[in-house]
Amino acid sequence: MDDPKRLYECMLDYCSATRKIERIGIGQVWTVCQTKKLGKYYSGLAMSPAVAVRTLKWSGELSGKSLKDVARGILEWEPFQATVAMSVLNCSINNNRYIPEGQLLDVKTANANLTVFEHFLPRLKEQKVVVIGHYPGIEPYVEQYGWQVLERMPQLGDLPDTACEFLLPEADWVFLSASAIINKTFPRLAELSRNAKTVLMGPTVPWLPELYEFGIDYLAGVEVYDGEALFRTAIEGGGVRIFETAVRYKLVELTPQSSLDWLKQQISDTCADKEALTMAMNNWYTNGKSQRFPQYEKLNATNVQLSRLDSTYKKLWDNHNGHSFAHLDS
Repeated sequence: MDDPKRLYECMLDYCSATRKIERIGIGQVWTVCQTKKLGKYYSGLAMSPAVAVRTLKWSGELSGKSLKDVARGILEWEPFQATVAMSVLNCSINNNRYIPEGQLLDVKTANANLTVFEHFLPRLKEQKVVVIGHYPGIEPYVEQYGWQVLERMPQLGDLPDTACEFLLPEADWVFLSASAIINKTFPRLAELSRNAKTVLMGPTVPWLPELYEFGIDYLAGVEVYDGEALFRTAIEGGGVRIFETAVRYKLVELTPQSSLDWLKQQISDTCADKEALTMAMNNWYTNGKSQRFPQYEKLNATNVQLSRLDSTYKKLWDNHNGHSFAHLDS
């Protein structure tokens, strides 16, 4: 992958410059951003930093800001700023764009947060499995099947995340916590996992077809069915409890064809946005307005997004119709 910033730029393309933040809560485990439309909350999640801080300079100033303004923090290295930005990006993506129905996963274990592992378990026997991120309750899988868990802050039995350079290229399956997007380790971890079936998982997952370009085979994110309960549970310190009160796991497979279809829909939606904005701009100047078209920046951002979508579609099309169905190298 030539440009590690590409995913972050793609995510920002999807972020609204006009929609406003209704509220943000930074809980002990989850950070939640919500917008409100027609009385309904639209939510985005991100895993909160595992560090303590006494002062955040922007506390009390985020509500009412545009999603785009706050989302730009995803490019920053301060963990709370990047985490809030990730929740904002997910909120915007969940609010604005077509997301495939996917497969809602049945809970087959007492720990609902382990549902993704249970779903894939029949395919993981005798396989080299590496899990990036320590999921509560994962210990029986490690003990019974020999899975290896990499963790930035290792617990008993975990390996340090630096072991990724040795273990990921030889893995058959990699389960990658989407919090790696926040701390900027995602591009390298995805690159190292190219030879494996890779599942990007967790409530932090952004629903984007472009992730196929990074070697991701499955998106295992969440669908929010109760925004009020989600916000309340998160800010009251809830971790895995959000799976009992507000969200459920959803699985989307990123095959070449499904990713092409998804991208085609995204391109169609973005073209419609461009046409509407172009017509509005033409009317603006036709009516004798001398000031700059007020939505010029949005039109420009739409053009940039359309260009990136077209580029991704072309790469995937060439790959799908070439001699190999392997993941893209860019």
